[in-house]
Amino acid sequence: MKHSHSEFPPYMKLDNAAKIYPAARRRNWMALFRVSATLSDHVDPAVLSTALSRVLKRLPGFAQSLKRGLFWYYLEHNDGLPDITPDVANPCVRLIPKENRGFQFRVRYYNRRIAVEFFHVLTDGTGGMIFLKTLVAEYLRLKYNAGIPCTDGILDCGESPRPGETEDAYLRYAGSVTRSRSEKNAFYIKGTEDPDDVHIVTGLIPVAEVLERAHARGVTLTEYLTAVLILAIDGIQRRSGVRRCHMKPVKINVPINLRRFYPTETLRNFAIYVNPGIDPRLGTYSFDEILRAVHHHMGAEVEEKLLNARIATNVRTELNPILRAAPLFVKNIAMKLTFNMVGDRKTSSSLSNIGVVRVPPEMEKYVRRFDFILGPLSRNRVVLAALSYRDTLVLNFTRTIRESMVERDFFRFLVREGIHVTIESNNQP
Repeated sequence: MKHSHSEFPPYMKLDNAAKIYPAARRRNWMALFRVSATLSDHVDPAVLSTALSRVLKRLPGFAQSLKRGLFWYYLEHNDGLPDITPDVANPCVRLIPKENRGFQFRVRYYNRRIAVEFFHVLTDGTGGMIFLKTLVAEYLRLKYNAGIPCTDGILDCGESPRPGETEDAYLRYAGSVTRSRSEKNAFYIKGTEDPDDVHIVTGLIPVAEVLERAHARGVTLTEYLTAVLILAIDGIQRRSGVRRCHMKPVKINVPINLRRFYPTETLRNFAIYVNPGIDPRLGTYSFDEILRAVHHHMGAEVEEKLLNARIATNVRTELNPILRAAPLFVKNIAMKLTFNMVGDRKTSSSLSNIGVVRVPPEMEKYVRRFDFILGPLSRNRVVLAALSYRDTLVLNFTRTIRESMVERDFFRFLVREGIHVTIESNNQP
């Protein structure tokens, strides 16, 4: 079937969440994340390139260049294909559009792995995973003539693009009442800067073992992992010698996929963040106390009416007539200042759980593993990304300092809980 982009707009506004990212990026940093699939056989880059061209016809919302307008950045449709390149040891280093034919994502391969790294202006983890699964399914069809059905988030490359896939769902679902954004700055993990290296430490864990521990305490997997991360970071602050009255809150930034609450087909950003945590000045917290704090915070915040108000707060800023009338260079200054003041300062780390990755059985036999990696944040030095595939929970820590105390304490706690952990790392010995 012949595709036509005639119905697809030649340019698009950035979605509400994406607007901050171009202003916030710096010479050596931008907001990237990565999803990858490890296959049972070596990757053929020529076949992968053909698969990518078919996927971009189906998902033109990803075939975009970032442009500067007078008032806003915007996305412009980009013909052609980005180069498919061999993978490197350091994932999620800054993407230079000139070297990538203007595209805001890159595709890499290594042995049996296909990886896609996205600049957050395009999509979030959920949209990125749908793109990856569709790409891998198309690759397997071309390479092995595999009959893979279009289920479990795999899109049909023979279909035309659907307008709902590029909707800015924030604008549709914003409530009319806003909420204050003010909260205290959080404890900040310090260490020996390692600007040229992105350290990845991976823990592979039987998902049933973690679920059993979480469910025994009446919490979700994400709440359980968040509490373990708070416990590890809390310990680091307590050992740092700072007096208790001067301790800062330990809070974790946890993205919530809004598609769980609001019907939309969008493949663009549609998540909001909650920051559960503890205030160590109040005393020493046991793991169960941290878990209760996380569970109640998530239960209270992740509720439709409050989410409506959170979305409204973000959208209200974008619709402010004074800000709208300001030229882009003024907006950039304002957004940079906001990001530097708020950005990562309100949290000690981030934990993004993309959830269970499902593919049809016809595809599962070719795909050994999926991974999700957060690129380094602008200020927070250690972040964590999670997903489950088949029977395994895959936890990827990303860090830009030499010291590995957060991961060490995190995994040690899981082992003490009787959970089996297999560790991998990209660090050269």
